[in-house]
Amino acid sequence: MARNISIALLWCVITAAVCANDINSRSLTFAEAADLALAASSDLRQARASQALMEGAWMWGLRAYFPRASISVSENDRLQKIGADSFVKNYGLTLDQLLWDGGRTSMSRKLEQAELRMSSAGIDRMASEIAESAITSYRNVLSARSILEIRKTALAVLEEQRRILNEEVALGLALPVYLANADINLTDAKLGIYSLQLDLGEMERQLAELLGLDSLPVLAEKIDVNRAVALPAAMTAAALAKERNPDLTGLRYSITKKQAELKYIANSWIPTLRLTGNFGLSGQRYPLTRYNWSVGLNIDFSGPLFQNRTSIQAGWEPPHDQTAMIQNSFTPLPDPAAGFGQKQAALALTLEQEKYNIAFEQIGRMASNAVEKCIVIEQKRILAGEAAALAAERCRIDEVRLELGHITRLDLMETLIEKTQREIAVIEAATSLLEAERELEKFLDLMPGELAAFAAAGEVSPQRRNYE
Repeated sequence: MARNISIALLWCVITAAVCANDINSRSLTFAEAADLALAASSDLRQARASQALMEGAWMWGLRAYFPRASISVSENDRLQKIGADSFVKNYGLTLDQLLWDGGRTSMSRKLEQAELRMSSAGIDRMASEIAESAITSYRNVLSARSILEIRKTALAVLEEQRRILNEEVALGLALPVYLANADINLTDAKLGIYSLQLDLGEMERQLAELLGLDSLPVLAEKIDVNRAVALPAAMTAAALAKERNPDLTGLRYSITKKQAELKYIANSWIPTLRLTGNFGLSGQRYPLTRYNWSVGLNIDFSGPLFQNRTSIQAGWEPPHDQTAMIQNSFTPLPDPAAGFGQKQAALALTLEQEKYNIAFEQIGRMASNAVEKCIVIEQKRILAGEAAALAAERCRIDEVRLELGHITRLDLMETLIEKTQREIAVIEAATSLLEAERELEKFLDLMPGELAAFAAAGEVSPQRRNYE
């Protein structure tokens, strides 16, 4: 038995190791990183499990449409010193069936369903935030790695120039102060690299934690500084945002809930009708030989000005006993303040509709502005690339000028440092463009990387929903 358990545990460890190696060996895209972050989030799993429980409880709410049954059992045995002993046994079955309540039960269930939809929309927003945090961390790691590679390459070039400058100082071809300035430049470059390495290590650790991994796999995405961006038309983006934006979806669910609340309060004056039935067995010993039954109708009319409850019941206890009963209770002004409930619900619905209409126009404008922002950042990336190319050409020219003796080697090192800054600016502009594209995708409720496919698909013409 112990040997079998040991073999099973060993198999589980080997399987887990193989799965971990498989995850770490394959490349990881933006979309896959988002999926891993969602799978690793314990808060999201708990929220979804809680949502599933609430939906299951809502399904059991169908019980309100079916009869309610209750069973009562009593035995009263009395032994008396004076008089005859008494042995009484009673068994009863009571059924209560709702016949009519003006649709309040159905509307109550619709209210609960609206709350479930709003809760589900909240979980979707939570999932979106978790996925976005993973994508942002992924993008920061890519940017930091690219910048670190540029800095390391520049450091190697500067070290070579410093070595040559040192030989020139030894030969008396350059001043020692130039060498001191070169050492300062090298020290600044090394400090920048060490600081970036520390930041990159922390970024990679945070990304691995978000993905639920011990170490990062190969990152498939790259910062492509020459990638041409594909964008939809501003009007197309605005139309899709008005149709699919998550914030607008949440407001639509809220309006649906307010409409159901208003309808529920408006129909609260409709009387409630319930049918009741009772069947009982009684006797002094088993088997019980006496029985009785009764049928009744309960009418409940409740309003802010008065409350009236009427109960009609008729029954029979063989062989000859018959019963009939009518009860009525009247309460004036039970809750006058409740008369303002309908006006309050109507006011809340109007406010929610106004919020939706304002957000509807704002989302459209924000989506159009997001497209324009992507265009501007794309131009910035192009200009940054051109500036980097000019900086590279200037370095080539300064190398020629150095050979001609027009500038010092220290001047060339300064030019190399400036060229490095220009190359880093290109990476930063390309990263900003990725961020702007992702912001636009979030407005349009698109998955990472779907913006290009949407832009190539052509225009859409979604219709505005009527919530006014």
